[in-house]
Amino acid sequence: MQQNLALWLREAGIEHASIIALLIVLGLILLISAVIHLIFHQVVLKRMVLRSLNKPGKTEGRGWKQALTQHNLFNRLAFLLQGVILNIQVFVWLPSQSETREALIICSQVWIMVFALLSLFSLLDVLLNVSARTKVATQLPLRGIFQSLKLIATIVISIMVVSLLIGKSPLILISGLGAMAAVLMLVFKDPIMGLVAGIQLSANDMLTLGDWLEMPKYGADGAVIDIGLTTVKVKNWDNTVTTIPTYALVSDSFKNWRSMSESGGRRIKRSINVDTTSVHFMTEDEQARLLRSKLLSPYIQNKKSELDQHNAQSDSDLTSPLNGRRLTNLGTFRAYLQVYLRTHPGIHKGMTLMVRQLAPTSEGLPLEIYAFTNTTAWVNYESIQSDIFDHIFAILPEFDLRVHQTPTGHDMRVMAQQMTAPKA
Repeated sequence: MQQNLALWLREAGIEHASIIALLIVLGLILLISAVIHLIFHQVVLKRMVLRSLNKPGKTEGRGWKQALTQHNLFNRLAFLLQGVILNIQVFVWLPSQSETREALIICSQVWIMVFALLSLFSLLDVLLNVSARTKVATQLPLRGIFQSLKLIATIVISIMVVSLLIGKSPLILISGLGAMAAVLMLVFKDPIMGLVAGIQLSANDMLTLGDWLEMPKYGADGAVIDIGLTTVKVKNWDNTVTTIPTYALVSDSFKNWRSMSESGGRRIKRSINVDTTSVHFMTEDEQARLLRSKLLSPYIQNKKSELDQHNAQSDSDLTSPLNGRRLTNLGTFRAYLQVYLRTHPGIHKGMTLMVRQLAPTSEGLPLEIYAFTNTTAWVNYESIQSDIFDHIFAILPEFDLRVHQTPTGHDMRVMAQQMTAPKA
């Protein structure tokens, strides 16, 4: 087309016909490209595609529509088509063996590859946005996988662009990358390790979105909100965000609370220190008083029957505390707690439940409560645990038991007053 135009100008007696013809052709290419740009972006996209996507209607598919409009997929596809049309125009308008044609072809092909890459990025972002609402997103590190695909696509397009600019085959560049393997491993160490770690986390079901993760080494104690190619973001209980290298979750140890949440029960493992000097055999009056307890009555009756039978067979002098078996206030209190927990509405009946003694220390005799609540919600769990121990501390004096604690300022003042008080 340029040659015909130059010939016509030359026949018309116009000087510099070739240059003028080239400028006219370039102007036509620019004009057609501008018109196509306006048609694509002002008519097709705004008035047809985007209007139909934003049209109010059924809620079905609204997630897809929002994702398509948020990530500029159609906008980048329009630029990609403009590059294709520009390439076609260059072949139509400009003659072969033309330096201008070769330069424009290279520019248009680079344009096509760049916007093809950006369109792929947008498509992956759309898929990630939509899949984030599905169950698959919690089971697979989709963000890390898509970031890996973006990285691979970027490397491939970069090689193709460089090979196009220098006029060499991409295979030559790829063969030369072997010598740069060490450098590439150093540059892309974190993405490669992150990709491998993400695959291991997914394959072994070690971590998913929403899991509560505890990793003191990195100060992480909260819910996983993002699993990326190189980092994992954890929203801590105080609403701060901790970023952990993805590969650290494979190389280091961490605690995942997911199994606790899925089990339906959360463990209570707390003890109270009983003053050992308050432990004693129960008198008949104390037994009679505790028999009025609905929870303790069956235990005391059965235990007394068992002890009476044993003592009768032993044929020993029961007036001495050294002979025979007797009820203790600590053992009765432990039995009471066992029954109390089994009847508590907030305790899981299908999981381990026990009240046990630990080794005595200088702080007293630890009596440990080991049970599971029937909820895993933190607030409800703490409420149930606090209610239980409120009751334990309040009911302890009924068994003539005392809690052991370090003397406080009040204790010291009482002791000082007693020591300085005049003797009667």
